[in-house]
Amino acid sequence: MRENYREELESVINDLVSMTDLVKTAVIESSKALVNADLNIAEQVISNDSKIDAMHDDIEQRAFILLARQAPVAGELRTVVASMRMTFELARMGDLAAHVAKIARLRFPEKAVPDDLSANFNRMSELAVEMITTAMKTLADRDTAAALTLADEDEEMDMLRREQFKILLGDDWDYGVEAAVDVALLGRYYERIADHAVALGRRIILVLTGEAPEGENWPNTF
Repeated sequence: MRENYREELESVINDLVSMTDLVKTAVIESSKALVNADLNIAEQVISNDSKIDAMHDDIEQRAFILLARQAPVAGELRTVVASMRMTFELARMGDLAAHVAKIARLRFPEKAVPDDLSANFNRMSELAVEMITTAMKTLADRDTAAALTLADEDEEMDMLRREQFKILLGDDWDYGVEAAVDVALLGRYYERIADHAVALGRRIILVLTGEAPEGENWPNTF
C-alpha cells in the first residue's frame, strides 16, 4: 500500500517535469512569435495553453487524492503540498507565455517590440528559457545546486527590466504610447515568468532538504 503511494507520488513529480517542458516550449514559441511577428506561431501558443491548463487540473486533482488517501509522513507531505503549488506556478507561466503571444497577434503584421529594445527582449526571452530549464533539471534530477542559481538569474532579469524603463522614459523615445504600453506589459510578463521559476526552485529545495532558502532574492511564497 505504502509502495503504491510512493509510486503515485513519483508519477506526479514526473508529470510536473513534463508540464515544465510544455511551459518551456510555450515561452520559446511565444518569443519567436514576438520577435518575428509570426501570426501562426502566436495562434499555436494561445491554442496550446489549454493543454497546460489541463495538466494543471489533472496534477492538482491527483495531489489532492494523495493527500486525502492516507496521512503522508513529513517528506511526503512536503512533496504533495509543494506539487500543488508548483502546478499553479507552471500554469501561470503558461498563461504569461500566451499573453506574450496575444500581443504578438494583436500587432501583426508589425512587430510589437521596437528595434531599440529587440536585443533587450531577446535576452529576456533567452533568460526565461534558461531559468525554466534550470527549474526542470532541478525537479527531474533532484538537484538543489542548480536551483540555487535561479535567484542570481532573476537578478539579471530585473536588471533587463530596469533597462527597459530607462529607454521608455528617455527623452528620445519616439515610438508612441501604444508601443510603450506593449513594452511595459511584455517586460512584466517575462519578469513574472522568472519570478515563478524562482518560486519553483524554492519549493523544490524545501522538498529535498526540508528547509527553504531565505533572503530578499527568495521571497516567501508559502
